[in-house]
Amino acid sequence: MTTFFTPAEVHNAVELLASRSLIRLVTEIDDNGAIPPRRLAGTLPDLSSNQLRRVTETARAHGLVRVVPGAGLELTESGSELADLYDAAARWARRHAYPAPVCEFSTRIRHVLDLLAPSLATERADGLSLWSASRLPSAEAEGDLARPWALLIQWLADNPQVTRVSEPEPVA
Repeated sequence: MTTFFTPAEVHNAVELLASRSLIRLVTEIDDNGAIPPRRLAGTLPDLSSNQLRRVTETARAHGLVRVVPGAGLELTESGSELADLYDAAARWARRHAYPAPVCEFSTRIRHVLDLLAPSLATERADGLSLWSASRLPSAEAEGDLARPWALLIQWLADNPQVTRVSEPEPVA
């Protein structure tokens, strides 16, 4: 029997990984290559300058992106693997019309991560269903969900910094 993560760690990881701004940044760089710093606002015009600053700082702090002189903001290996996870989750969601036949890429990823989250914080003694079958569109969808789930587990194991729950700062 293996316990993957505490509920607080899962919550922390899902909140970070399902951030619309982070999804946009990671997938944009994955799809189109490095983004020069001066072109970031033009590349992601739907994000405010404050959102861009925060998501860039967050992505750098978690080792997902780095600044390369002369090229700009590019994905690290960890960031590239996260982009692969996002693609697998979105592919599964599109194939199974989850959460709806038509919806935004980041919404699909958020819903898949929310669907997988309970299975990350449970003890598993068997190979039975890892998630609530009642929330899945079909038995085929359950089988297909194994790939995004495995990618998520592996990514989190390789990137434990995203599951860390920060302690509240003491009040002076």
